[in-house]
Amino acid sequence: MATVYDFSAKTSAGSEVSLGMFRGQVLLIVNTASRCGFTPQYEGLQKLHHALQVQGFSVLAFPCNQFGTQEPGSDADIGRFCAATYAVDFPLFAKIEVNGANAHPLYRHLKAQRRGIFGTGRVKWNFTKFLVDRSGAVAARYAPATKPDALEAPIRTLL
Repeated sequence: MATVYDFSAKTSAGSEVSLGMFRGQVLLIVNTASRCGFTPQYEGLQKLHHALQVQGFSVLAFPCNQFGTQEPGSDADIGRFCAATYAVDFPLFAKIEVNGANAHPLYRHLKAQRRGIFGTGRVKWNFTKFLVDRSGAVAARYAPATKPDALEAPIRTLL
């Protein structure tokens, strides 16, 4: 059975990387946007990443412009915004689609492993979060309104 480590993605700098480089870590994979009501969650995501990275945890952010065109900028614009506004230093990937025919293969996998509310597979909005255990299996899915600090306990359980 496939795990998240079997996928690759482009970084915001444009280089293709294997998610296998995160093998053995607990991951929180989030589709993000810079002009969303949930954008301030970047601050909480950075706090989680900073506090838990030495224990083998990382946030992986995947900007997406599919919801209300709330991520219109280029990958470089997004990177500058995240660094300047929230001091983000966790991995930031290139902008992707999470739903539809052009959905990134990683997101097809994540949605197949953990369905959303009412059993739907679609990602409903920006800042949907997928928690991945050390073996690369999707352990949980969280709604956009779930604040990052509410995830510290489930993350620590997997660490």
